[in-house]
Amino acid sequence: MASDDDNNKDGNGGFDPDDVHFDDADLEAALEGFEKEFADTDGPDARPPADGGDAPASAGSDGDVLGADFEDELQGILGNKAKCAVLCSHLASAELFAAICRLADVDALCVGDRYGAVAILRDLEGNAPETAAHDLTTVISGMDALLVVNRADKIEASIYADGAAVEQIPPPFAFPTLAPFVEDYMIGLVDVAGIEAEADETVDTASIATTQDAERRLRAFMRAHPMPPDDEPRR
Repeated sequence: MASDDDNNKDGNGGFDPDDVHFDDADLEAALEGFEKEFADTDGPDARPPADGGDAPASAGSDGDVLGADFEDELQGILGNKAKCAVLCSHLASAELFAAICRLADVDALCVGDRYGAVAILRDLEGNAPETAAHDLTTVISGMDALLVVNRADKIEASIYADGAAVEQIPPPFAFPTLAPFVEDYMIGLVDVAGIEAEADETVDTASIATTQDAERRLRAFMRAHPMPPDDEPRR
């Protein structure tokens, strides 16, 4: 029998490359074994750690909820989704503004204010706020509105008329002319619930079931607040 020195004289400690030759079948089997081991370790049915530590969250549990929140926040940071947006009008009545929003199919909570009723928009995805401003100022000819949007912590204010943005106003110049809560809402100092709690009048467009209902409310408002004849001076 050869001595240990004879076995180790090539410096490989007895390791002979010829003894570990793999053909294609062997390599395939080895890869399959590795994939199975990886799946058993990281898959949703993985066993908890032997030391009694917390097991990884499985798919479909709290991880999904956290993932959805993270994605929503990420879209806001990237500017793909507005953090908040409002449409501001010259109308004092939240009910009147809500009826107009309903005719334009704008989903919002309308808040009455002496500076002008405000529609707090719900659809903030993509360019939905701009679409709402376009639709609102198209449905009612001659009506303009101020759209204020916070995207990725950048606030922009644009006047819309006849379906198009006609002028941009620096927010510091716009805010003093609007309901006081608008600025606080844009910079995150108040949420919708806080605005509702302090407001004298709020009307949800969802409470107006159909466009026919919206039209009835508009007609009732116009009957209660008739416009003076053209030859009569307005006061």
